[in-house]
Amino acid sequence: MNDRKLVVIGGDAAGMSAASKVRRTQNKREIVVFERGGHTSFAACGMPYYVAGMVDDVDKLIARKPEVFRKNQNIDVRIHHEVVGIDIEKKEVRVRNLQDDVVFDEHYDDLLIATGAVPLAPDLPGMDAEGVFSLSVLQTGIDVYRYIEQNRPAKAVVVGGGYIGIEMAEALLHREMDVTLIDMAPQVMPTMDSDMAGIISDYMQKEGVAVGLEEKLEQLETDDDGRVSAVVTDKRKLEADLVITGLGVRPNTSIAREAGIGLGAADAVRVNKRMETSAPNVWAAGDCAESHHLVTGKQTFIALGTVANKHGLVAGTNISGGDAVFPGVVGTAITKFNELEIARTGLSEKEAKDLGIACKSTVIEARTRSGYYPGSGKISVKLCADEQDGRLLGGQIAGMQGAGKRIDTLATAITAGMTARNLMDLDLSYAPPFSPVWDPVQIAARRLMK
Repeated sequence: MNDRKLVVIGGDAAGMSAASKVRRTQNKREIVVFERGGHTSFAACGMPYYVAGMVDDVDKLIARKPEVFRKNQNIDVRIHHEVVGIDIEKKEVRVRNLQDDVVFDEHYDDLLIATGAVPLAPDLPGMDAEGVFSLSVLQTGIDVYRYIEQNRPAKAVVVGGGYIGIEMAEALLHREMDVTLIDMAPQVMPTMDSDMAGIISDYMQKEGVAVGLEEKLEQLETDDDGRVSAVVTDKRKLEADLVITGLGVRPNTSIAREAGIGLGAADAVRVNKRMETSAPNVWAAGDCAESHHLVTGKQTFIALGTVANKHGLVAGTNISGGDAVFPGVVGTAITKFNELEIARTGLSEKEAKDLGIACKSTVIEARTRSGYYPGSGKISVKLCADEQDGRLLGGQIAGMQGAGKRIDTLATAITAGMTARNLMDLDLSYAPPFSPVWDPVQIAARRLMK
């Protein structure tokens, strides 16, 4: 296997995890990575905190630079190189050097597609104006930070109330801007149920963000210099010196589609548990690839750094001759807005019902610590279980410090196929600084059983 050339398309989490795994296993194998941007192995999830000024050096968001991969691991990383085509029959990729516009073909024996995801961007007037940004690769975070430093915007509008929208609203509020968040949906956080999402939007407004729901973006206006000056919705006009769009992402799979490689859930690359695609000797991993959902039993698209790194490790193991499978996901995610921690896993009540699953749910309010202990705060927990057998289907949490990471208990329980009764019976830890005698997730389980 050492004489088989590996080409990787994409130099972030999945691509570099796979390349590094192959190098650790096979120290003489030729490995070439093409990355269209200027950075490798960067922490995209850290960009809002860099924009906020909480991270003082952007280099802290880079796990390994291209030169480190080249020098220490003998991985030929070529930044500013975009793969524009794949020829499965010839086992070649067509590459454009973005610095000199030279196009060339590169042979591979094994190919890993790790092209990630791209932001959803509506085709509306003014979207290309100066001062309008979507966060994706690290450079976009750097661009937002520089724009704020150079122009000192006073009024910001965030379009979209998902994870990126909420985190960027927090970041811009931290930078002392007047922040408005709009979303065409009737709630923020569409992956959560409306009762839990209401806790989030109420808290955001209390903290100073104006939240406009069921408000559709129609266009952006610009000044004479081509900079954004206003956001126009179907309800009003908002002055804006800075606009951040956080409308979600889609898998970046155009070159895979054009090559005839099969696509699956949400047009992500279709893969088996070994991360193999429909094409021989071609693998896919990360935000461009689908995953198996352990609760629904169906394929799904989930763009998260945790999933991408695991995808990459599985792909790299198999490319280098090993035998590994990706076990699946339950859709666990966490974020925060100021002091409010927000987390979810498994299915929401709405998702379960949309899938035709008969479910029962409950929402409880408790304390993150014993009520008499300093720093105790509110926590709301929602659980959803199968009506027939009590099997846990999903959980959601919103609360003060110490609330969010309790989602990991629920993710573990759901992955293990546990029931509400099993969760209630767990021997969880207790001490006043950490939890009430009955942990909030167990209080929710007890309530659900009634």
